[in-house]
Amino acid sequence: KQYRYADEAKCDQHMETFLRCIDASGGSSQEGFSAIKLTALARPQFLVQFSEVLVKWRRFFFQMAAEQGQAGRAVLEMKLEVEKLQETLANLSILTKAESQEWFMSKSLGTSGTVDLLDWNSLLDSRTKISKPLLIPNRQTGQLEPLLSHFREEEDLQMKRMLQRMDVLAKRAMEKSVRLMVDAEQSYFQPAISHLTVEAQRRFNRNQAVIFNTYQCYLKEAYDMVTGDVELSRREDWHFGTKLVRGAYMEQERERAAQMGYEDPINPTYEKTNEMYHRCLDYVLEDIKHRRKASVMVASHNEDTVKFTLRRMMELGIHPSEKKVCFGQLLGMCDQITFPLGE
Repeated sequence: KQYRYADEAKCDQHMETFLRCIDASGGSSQEGFSAIKLTALARPQFLVQFSEVLVKWRRFFFQMAAEQGQAGRAVLEMKLEVEKLQETLANLSILTKAESQEWFMSKSLGTSGTVDLLDWNSLLDSRTKISKPLLIPNRQTGQLEPLLSHFREEEDLQMKRMLQRMDVLAKRAMEKSVRLMVDAEQSYFQPAISHLTVEAQRRFNRNQAVIFNTYQCYLKEAYDMVTGDVELSRREDWHFGTKLVRGAYMEQERERAAQMGYEDPINPTYEKTNEMYHRCLDYVLEDIKHRRKASVMVASHNEDTVKFTLRRMMELGIHPSEKKVCFGQLLGMCDQITFPLGE
């Protein structure tokens, strides 16, 4: 317990440091940015555990979609028929028919007769607050396993404290007119980091993009993640904020995947990553054009990417004065791109 208390005290110290950064940013520029790392605000082990839960839950959805003959479709076009889904859940003794009906009703889901991945994820949000263990099948063993086995009282407290810290930071950022960027980290933390960031966006991005989520375009699933979160922001009517990067942990990711025997999460070639970056960026720029409720930071020293962005902004009628698109570059790196861009 003492060790955990020390962890918590350290997280609080990090939060204080981030608050000072937000104050400094607010005092030195209008509508500035401040970046935070969630591994500094929670025990990394908790983020790994929560990420595993989220990945299993998504995987279960894809498994059922494949059983309903929908493999190969774009992620948001996979729609499970509610009746079949309820049968599956009942046959696996996950939920009785009555429980799943109550579940869908309370969320007003399935009114269209189908459930997509975003609906499915919202069901997990409500399940994490229920004490009954949620059992889902493990494909390797064929056995049913509790999805939230790690989530005892301790993890619930971790989650609460983590959300409280983000809350404090987001409120200060709003007060100081600073935009808060949540950095991306390794893929075994990232599902939890993204999930918690989206939770904060739902609360604080009602009128403008205060919280920015970071997407690493060297990940094979980057486009699915970006399109899913943009679609969620449309449905719930909040401002989508994103920082797009290529990614920084390639060697570490590949080594870990090889050691632990799972598929390498990184795109096979640099060209594929470029393609992914431009595809994600274009999707967000199109959303800016249609709704004016998205903002993007193009964090890249790549000249082609910068030119691509400027060309698409002109084509889509997005003017720099709107401040919907900004560029992030490291001081002194590629000045030949940074200075003309500043002009």
